[in-house]
Amino acid sequence: MRRVILIIAGLILSAGLQAKVKPGLVREGDLIFQTSLSAQSKAIQLATKSKYSHCGIIFKDKNGYYVLEAISKVKRTPLAQWIARGKEKSFVIKRLKNADQVLQPEVMVKMKRAGQYFSGKNYDLTFEWSDDQIYCSELIWKIYQRATGLQIGKLEKLRDFDLSNDIVTQKMKSRYGNKVPLNETVISPASIFKSKLLKTVSI
Repeated sequence: MRRVILIIAGLILSAGLQAKVKPGLVREGDLIFQTSLSAQSKAIQLATKSKYSHCGIIFKDKNGYYVLEAISKVKRTPLAQWIARGKEKSFVIKRLKNADQVLQPEVMVKMKRAGQYFSGKNYDLTFEWSDDQIYCSELIWKIYQRATGLQIGKLEKLRDFDLSNDIVTQKMKSRYGNKVPLNETVISPASIFKSKLLKTVSI
């Protein structure tokens, strides 16, 4: 009985979240942003001066829309479940301004293939610019760059962020000790969010 109740509750939650997303709003290749409730979220917000600390890319399969994301590992998360996990269930969807021209079916195949390459890889806690491990904004930046040639967001160095806040300093020390790789190439959710190649999709 308890299992049945949980299933029903899950269906109700999913239906409510899907209703929040207007019919026809979501497309494959869209990028979705939220304020994560993870332990590192506040540090990311402070360092990048943005409320958004997590992002993913939306695709679709036979079960509906899902978000390909890098959390503990790179994985698929049903869209409704992804939305429910964020702060206040709030999110923003961004789309290429010329998506109709760029995201042709053959390009979507390339994007999904690129996503499959990263699937299962561990989350990169030290934000290194390699494919061995990967973090959320790096995942969607590399998928777009490799499938379309577009660079969504400006690449920066770790030193470009505001590392002065105590919360950020403590998080950096826990990850790097006293050897912070300030010249490491990074891409932040904030940089992708602000890309002039994207437009905000009304929600």
